[in-house]
Amino acid sequence: MAIHPYLDNTGRTDVWSGGSRMIPITTPKGIFNVWTKRMGNNPTLKVLILHGGPGMTCEYLEVFDSFFPGAGIEYYHYDQLGSARSDQPNEPSLWEIDRFVEEVEQVRVALGLDASNFVVLGQSWGGVLAIEYALKYQQNLKGIVISNMMSDIPAYNEYAKNVLMPEMDQEKLARVKDLEAAGDTDSEEYEELLMDIHYQYHILRRPPEEWPDCVLRGMSRVNKDIYVPLQGPSELGASGKLLEWSRTADLPTITVPTLVIGGEYDSMDPRYLEHMASLMPKGESLTCPEGSHLAMYDDQEYYFNGLLPFLERLK
Repeated sequence: MAIHPYLDNTGRTDVWSGGSRMIPITTPKGIFNVWTKRMGNNPTLKVLILHGGPGMTCEYLEVFDSFFPGAGIEYYHYDQLGSARSDQPNEPSLWEIDRFVEEVEQVRVALGLDASNFVVLGQSWGGVLAIEYALKYQQNLKGIVISNMMSDIPAYNEYAKNVLMPEMDQEKLARVKDLEAAGDTDSEEYEELLMDIHYQYHILRRPPEEWPDCVLRGMSRVNKDIYVPLQGPSELGASGKLLEWSRTADLPTITVPTLVIGGEYDSMDPRYLEHMASLMPKGESLTCPEGSHLAMYDDQEYYFNGLLPFLERLK
Protein backbone atom coordinates (compact mmCIF):
# COMPACT_ATOMS: atom_id res chain seq x y z
CA MET A 1 0.00 0.00 0.00
CA ALA A 2 1.38 3.44 -0.90
CA ILE A 3 2.19 5.85 1.91
CA HIS A 4 0.68 9.30 1.53
CA PRO A 5 3.63 11.72 1.08
CA TYR A 6 2.47 13.91 3.94
CA LEU A 7 2.36 11.06 6.42
CA ASP A 8 5.40 10.17 8.50
CA ASN A 9 6.54 6.68 7.54
CA THR A 10 9.81 6.66 9.48
CA GLY A 11 8.50 4.48 12.28
CA ARG A 12 9.45 7.01 14.96
CA THR A 13 7.46 6.62 18.15
CA ASP A 14 6.96 10.36 18.58
CA VAL A 15 4.22 10.36 15.95
CA TRP A 16 1.99 8.69 18.54
CA SER A 17 2.54 11.32 21.22
CA GLY A 18 2.11 14.64 19.46
CA GLY A 19 5.85 14.76 18.81
CA SER A 20 6.89 14.50 22.47
CA ARG A 21 9.49 11.93 23.43
CA MET A 22 11.67 11.14 26.43
CA ILE A 23 15.18 10.12 25.39
CA PRO A 24 17.39 8.07 27.76
CA ILE A 25 20.82 9.63 28.32
CA THR A 26 23.76 7.65 29.66
CA THR A 27 25.90 9.64 32.11
CA PRO A 28 28.70 8.80 34.57
CA LYS A 29 26.00 8.81 37.28
CA GLY A 30 23.51 6.54 35.52
CA ILE A 31 20.78 6.77 32.91
CA PHE A 32 18.35 9.69 32.93
CA ASN A 33 15.66 10.93 30.54
CA VAL A 34 15.47 14.21 28.64
CA TRP A 35 12.32 15.66 27.08
CA THR A 36 12.10 16.48 23.36
CA LYS A 37 9.27 17.50 21.07
CA ARG A 38 9.39 17.23 17.30
CA MET A 39 7.54 19.79 15.18
CA GLY A 40 7.11 19.42 11.42
CA ASN A 41 8.52 16.91 8.97
CA ASN A 42 11.35 17.73 6.58
CA PRO A 43 13.89 15.05 5.64
CA THR A 44 16.52 17.58 4.53
CA LEU A 45 16.37 20.17 7.33
CA LYS A 46 16.03 19.31 11.02
CA VAL A 47 16.90 21.96 13.61
CA LEU A 48 17.70 20.99 17.20
CA ILE A 49 17.22 24.05 19.43
CA LEU A 50 19.55 24.34 22.44
CA HIS A 51 18.11 26.62 25.11
CA GLY A 52 19.97 28.98 27.37
CA GLY A 53 20.57 29.10 31.07
CA PRO A 54 22.16 26.72 31.76
CA GLY A 55 19.32 25.08 33.61
CA MET A 56 16.55 27.07 31.92
CA THR A 57 13.89 25.39 29.80
CA CYS A 58 13.06 25.61 26.12
CA GLU A 59 9.70 27.23 26.94
CA TYR A 60 11.08 30.73 26.39
CA LEU A 61 11.87 29.77 22.78
CA GLU A 62 8.30 28.88 21.83
CA VAL A 63 8.49 31.87 19.46
CA PHE A 64 9.94 29.51 16.84
CA ASP A 65 6.52 27.88 16.66
CA SER A 66 5.25 31.02 14.94
CA PHE A 67 7.84 30.97 12.15
CA PHE A 68 9.40 27.56 11.51
CA PRO A 69 6.25 25.60 10.52
CA GLY A 70 5.33 28.01 7.74
CA ALA A 71 8.89 27.85 6.44
CA GLY A 72 8.75 24.06 6.16
CA ILE A 73 11.39 23.47 8.83
CA GLU A 74 11.39 20.37 11.02
CA TYR A 75 12.63 21.34 14.47
CA TYR A 76 12.95 19.99 17.99
CA HIS A 77 12.31 21.63 21.32
CA TYR A 78 14.47 20.03 23.99
CA ASP A 79 14.90 20.48 27.74
CA GLN A 80 18.47 19.64 28.68
CA LEU A 81 19.11 17.32 31.61
CA GLY A 82 18.22 19.11 34.83
CA SER A 83 15.66 21.36 33.13
CA ALA A 84 11.93 21.46 33.71
CA ARG A 85 10.46 18.54 31.76
CA SER A 86 13.59 16.40 31.84
CA ASP A 87 14.95 14.45 34.80
CA GLN A 88 16.57 16.61 37.46
CA PRO A 89 19.14 14.44 39.24
CA ASN A 90 20.86 15.83 42.31
CA GLU A 91 24.29 15.14 40.84
CA PRO A 92 26.49 18.30 40.78
CA SER A 93 29.25 16.47 38.90
CA LEU A 94 26.98 16.24 35.83
CA TRP A 95 26.88 19.99 35.29
CA GLU A 96 29.97 20.27 33.11
CA ILE A 97 30.28 21.49 29.51
CA ASP A 98 31.77 18.24 28.21
CA ARG A 99 28.97 16.18 29.74
CA PHE A 100 26.31 18.41 28.16
CA VAL A 101 28.04 18.04 24.77
CA GLU A 102 27.84 14.26 25.03
CA GLU A 103 24.17 14.62 25.93
CA VAL A 104 23.54 16.57 22.72
CA GLU A 105 25.28 13.84 20.74
CA GLN A 106 23.11 11.15 22.33
CA VAL A 107 19.99 13.18 21.54
CA ARG A 108 21.15 13.53 17.94
CA VAL A 109 21.63 9.79 17.58
CA ALA A 110 18.25 9.02 19.16
CA LEU A 111 16.49 11.45 16.82
CA GLY A 112 18.24 10.06 13.75
CA LEU A 113 19.83 13.35 12.72
CA ASP A 114 22.96 13.42 10.52
CA ALA A 115 25.07 15.61 8.24
CA SER A 116 22.46 15.40 5.49
CA ASN A 117 19.90 17.32 7.56
CA PHE A 118 21.13 18.29 11.06
CA VAL A 119 21.35 21.96 12.08
CA VAL A 120 22.01 22.94 15.67
CA LEU A 121 20.65 26.29 16.89
CA GLY A 122 22.04 27.38 20.23
CA GLN A 123 20.77 30.49 22.03
CA SER A 124 22.84 32.06 24.84
CA TRP A 125 24.25 29.14 26.89
CA GLY A 126 22.96 26.97 24.07
CA GLY A 127 25.46 28.83 21.87
CA VAL A 128 28.28 27.57 24.10
CA LEU A 129 27.00 24.05 23.54
CA ALA A 130 26.62 24.60 19.79
CA ILE A 131 30.24 25.77 19.52
CA GLU A 132 31.58 22.95 21.67
CA TYR A 133 29.49 20.39 19.82
CA ALA A 134 30.73 21.62 16.45
CA LEU A 135 34.35 21.49 17.58
CA LYS A 136 33.98 17.82 18.53
CA TYR A 137 31.26 16.49 16.21
CA GLN A 138 31.34 18.75 13.17
CA GLN A 139 31.11 15.72 10.88
CA ASN A 140 27.48 15.28 11.98
CA LEU A 141 26.37 18.80 11.10
CA LYS A 142 24.86 20.48 8.05
CA GLY A 143 24.89 23.93 9.64
CA ILE A 144 25.02 25.93 12.87
CA VAL A 145 23.23 28.95 14.29
CA ILE A 146 24.91 30.69 17.25
CA SER A 147 22.34 33.09 18.64
CA ASN A 148 23.35 35.75 21.19
CA MET A 149 26.49 34.08 22.55
CA MET A 150 30.08 35.22 22.50
CA SER A 151 32.81 32.62 22.14
CA ASP A 152 34.87 34.18 24.95
CA ILE A 153 33.52 34.67 28.47
CA PRO A 154 36.35 36.98 29.63
CA ALA A 155 35.48 39.29 26.71
CA TYR A 156 31.79 39.06 27.68
CA ASN A 157 32.65 40.12 31.22
CA GLU A 158 34.80 43.00 29.96
CA TYR A 159 31.92 44.23 27.79
CA ALA A 160 29.55 44.11 30.75
CA LYS A 161 32.03 45.93 32.98
CA ASN A 162 33.26 48.59 30.56
CA VAL A 163 30.25 49.25 28.33
CA LEU A 164 27.01 48.15 29.99
CA MET A 165 27.58 48.85 33.68
CA PRO A 166 28.71 52.48 33.35
CA GLU A 167 25.34 53.30 31.77
CA MET A 168 23.38 51.85 34.70
CA ASP A 169 22.09 53.58 37.81
CA GLN A 170 25.27 53.35 39.88
CA GLU A 171 23.52 53.33 43.24
CA LYS A 172 21.33 50.40 42.22
CA LEU A 173 24.29 48.62 40.63
CA ALA A 174 26.24 48.99 43.87
CA ARG A 175 23.31 47.44 45.73
CA VAL A 176 23.32 44.49 43.27
CA LYS A 177 27.03 44.00 43.98
CA ASP A 178 26.42 44.17 47.74
CA LEU A 179 23.72 41.51 47.52
CA GLU A 180 26.00 39.29 45.44
CA ALA A 181 28.84 39.70 47.95
CA ALA A 182 26.45 38.76 50.75
CA GLY A 183 25.16 35.73 48.83
CA ASP A 184 21.65 37.16 48.92
CA THR A 185 20.86 36.57 45.25
CA ASP A 186 17.62 34.65 45.78
CA SER A 187 15.88 37.70 47.18
CA GLU A 188 13.05 39.53 45.47
CA GLU A 189 15.04 42.76 45.80
CA TYR A 190 17.92 41.30 43.78
CA GLU A 191 15.65 40.18 40.94
CA GLU A 192 13.81 43.50 40.87
CA LEU A 193 17.05 45.47 40.71
CA LEU A 194 18.35 43.38 37.83
CA MET A 195 15.12 43.87 35.94
CA ASP A 196 15.20 47.59 36.62
CA ILE A 197 18.79 48.32 35.54
CA HIS A 198 19.66 45.51 33.14
CA TYR A 199 17.15 42.92 31.97
CA GLN A 200 14.56 45.24 30.41
CA TYR A 201 17.31 47.00 28.43
CA HIS A 202 19.67 44.20 27.43
CA ILE A 203 17.81 40.87 27.82
CA LEU A 204 14.39 41.78 26.41
CA ARG A 205 13.73 45.44 25.57
CA ARG A 206 10.22 45.68 26.91
CA PRO A 207 8.78 46.68 30.30
CA PRO A 208 8.52 43.50 32.39
CA GLU A 209 4.72 43.60 32.28
CA GLU A 210 4.96 43.22 28.48
CA TRP A 211 7.24 40.20 28.48
CA PRO A 212 5.65 37.15 26.77
CA ASP A 213 4.21 34.49 29.01
CA CYS A 214 6.54 31.82 27.63
CA VAL A 215 9.60 33.92 28.55
CA LEU A 216 8.32 34.47 32.07
CA ARG A 217 7.58 30.74 32.41
CA GLY A 218 11.05 29.88 31.23
CA MET A 219 12.70 32.28 33.66
CA SER A 220 10.56 31.10 36.56
CA ARG A 221 11.63 27.48 36.09
CA VAL A 222 15.41 27.93 36.00
CA ASN A 223 17.24 25.19 37.89
CA LYS A 224 19.60 27.32 39.97
CA ASP A 225 21.55 24.25 41.05
CA ILE A 226 22.86 24.26 37.47
CA TYR A 227 22.65 27.94 36.56
CA VAL A 228 24.56 29.42 39.49
CA PRO A 229 27.56 27.02 39.51
CA LEU A 230 28.14 27.52 35.77
CA GLN A 231 26.94 31.06 35.02
CA GLY A 232 26.82 32.76 38.38
CA PRO A 233 23.79 34.41 39.99
CA SER A 234 22.63 36.55 37.04
CA GLU A 235 23.03 37.58 33.40
CA LEU A 236 25.16 40.54 34.47
CA GLY A 237 28.37 38.81 33.41
CA ALA A 238 29.54 35.30 34.29
CA SER A 239 31.28 34.20 37.47
CA GLY A 240 30.87 30.42 37.64
CA LYS A 241 32.66 27.52 35.94
CA LEU A 242 32.32 29.34 32.61
CA LEU A 243 34.50 32.20 33.86
CA GLU A 244 37.58 31.35 31.76
CA TRP A 245 35.82 29.62 28.85
CA SER A 246 37.12 30.76 25.46
CA ARG A 247 36.90 29.13 22.03
CA THR A 248 37.53 32.08 19.72
CA ALA A 249 40.91 30.74 18.62
CA ASP A 250 39.24 27.50 17.52
CA LEU A 251 36.46 29.06 15.43
CA PRO A 252 38.41 28.88 12.11
CA THR A 253 38.21 25.08 12.33
CA ILE A 254 34.40 25.20 12.05
CA THR A 255 33.87 24.85 8.30
CA VAL A 256 30.12 24.15 8.00
CA PRO A 257 27.80 27.11 7.21
CA THR A 258 27.36 29.11 10.42
CA LEU A 259 25.14 32.08 11.22
CA VAL A 260 26.02 34.23 14.26
CA ILE A 261 23.13 36.37 15.50
CA GLY A 262 23.29 39.27 17.93
CA GLY A 263 21.45 42.43 18.87
CA GLU A 264 22.70 46.00 18.98
CA TYR A 265 21.51 46.18 22.61
CA ASP A 266 22.48 42.61 23.50
CA SER A 267 24.22 41.72 26.75
CA MET A 268 26.76 40.21 24.35
CA ASP A 269 29.04 42.60 22.45
CA PRO A 270 27.52 42.83 18.93
CA ARG A 271 30.88 43.77 17.37
CA TYR A 272 32.48 40.68 18.90
CA LEU A 273 29.71 38.50 17.48
CA GLU A 274 30.36 39.94 14.02
CA HIS A 275 34.07 39.22 14.47
CA MET A 276 33.29 35.61 15.37
CA ALA A 277 31.47 35.12 12.07
CA SER A 278 34.42 36.54 10.15
CA LEU A 279 36.73 33.89 11.63
CA MET A 280 34.77 30.96 10.24
CA PRO A 281 35.24 30.01 6.56
CA LYS A 282 31.48 29.88 5.99
CA GLY A 283 30.44 32.27 8.72
CA GLU A 284 27.74 34.93 8.37
CA SER A 285 26.61 37.54 10.89
CA LEU A 286 23.22 39.06 11.60
CA THR A 287 22.99 42.02 13.96
CA CYS A 288 19.44 43.03 14.85
CA PRO A 289 19.45 46.86 15.09
CA GLU A 290 16.68 47.02 17.71
CA GLY A 291 17.38 43.69 19.37
CA SER A 292 18.78 42.61 22.71
CA HIS A 293 19.63 39.15 24.09
CA LEU A 294 16.18 37.91 23.11
CA ALA A 295 16.17 39.59 19.71
CA MET A 296 13.75 36.95 18.43
CA TYR A 297 11.17 38.93 20.41
CA ASP A 298 12.21 42.58 20.52
CA ASP A 299 13.49 42.74 16.92
CA GLN A 300 11.47 39.83 15.64
CA GLU A 301 11.03 40.77 12.00
CA TYR A 302 14.72 41.45 11.47
CA TYR A 303 15.74 38.29 13.35
CA PHE A 304 13.58 35.92 11.33
CA ASN A 305 14.12 37.73 8.03
CA GLY A 306 17.78 36.88 8.51
CA LEU A 307 17.48 33.42 10.04
CA LEU A 308 14.92 31.85 7.71
CA PRO A 309 16.78 32.55 4.45
CA PHE A 310 19.96 31.09 5.99
CA LEU A 311 18.09 27.89 6.87
CA GLU A 312 16.37 27.83 3.47
CA ARG A 313 19.78 27.72 1.78
CA LEU A 314 20.62 24.60 3.79
CA LYS A 315 17.59 22.60 2.63
